[in-house]
Amino acid sequence: MLNKDKIKLGIAPIGWTNDDMPDLGAENTFEQCVSEMALAGFTGCEIGNKYPKDADVLKKAMDLRGMQICNAWFSTFLTTKPYEETEKGFIEHITFLKKMGAKVVGVSEQGHSIQGTNLSIFDEKYVMDDSEWDLLCTGLDKLGKVAAEIGITLTFHHHMGTVVQTAAEIDRMMENTDPALFNLLFDTGHLAYCGEDYIYILNKHINRIKHVHLKDIRPDAVAKVKAEKLSFLEGVRLGTFTVPGDGAIDFKPVFDILEKSDYNGYILVEAEQDPAAANPFEYAVKARKYIAEMTGI
Repeated sequence: MLNKDKIKLGIAPIGWTNDDMPDLGAENTFEQCVSEMALAGFTGCEIGNKYPKDADVLKKAMDLRGMQICNAWFSTFLTTKPYEETEKGFIEHITFLKKMGAKVVGVSEQGHSIQGTNLSIFDEKYVMDDSEWDLLCTGLDKLGKVAAEIGITLTFHHHMGTVVQTAAEIDRMMENTDPALFNLLFDTGHLAYCGEDYIYILNKHINRIKHVHLKDIRPDAVAKVKAEKLSFLEGVRLGTFTVPGDGAIDFKPVFDILEKSDYNGYILVEAEQDPAAANPFEYAVKARKYIAEMTGI
């Protein structure tokens, strides 16, 4: 059983509205999204494209529902643009998160990313050379220092189609960054999707994991993406992802490792699907019940 005093449960808005494909969930409002999150039994969430940009307006809406903003995605371009460009936007982003009471920020390197393109997610991923690895790791440590000065913990979201996708790439990044400044956002679904051992990564880096995404996969949909050389976004529309308890991942070992560790923070359901095919409230309730049965929280 997980410790309710240490671990909180959240959900991402991407099941209701999709930032990369705005037609998915275009009919769903911000108010509906956060109200259904709260009704399903979650206390935290991340930020989507329909959320108010004014911190006071957003905080009032969250407080009314007993909800907390716990993270928001930030795209870095450390391998393709001058560091200063990324830092400028990063400071604005985490300053907003700080106002919202968030403790962490999740960044993803989008230099050379194919996740938002029509390229084959399995066949056309970019692989960095040594100089690009140096740019990435040096830049991440710099951003970690900036975040720490503002009072936010920097975590990195490994992601399908990006330059940090595989277990080996995660290991290299972690080995070449400062543990005092840089941490990992662990995502079950992205590692399982590309066939990597997510339990290995969780075990190896548990002391530097400061945010967790719980995402399940549908192997039949993943196999179709691979066989037909489809893109990441085409896979989402097909239903490659779903909520914990609805797919193929065994989450018990994940919860067991979290229970035995000193993990303190949010574990967050994140499953981008087509809301027309997978009713977001129904799937949020399904995930909440599954996690309660598995963890006691």
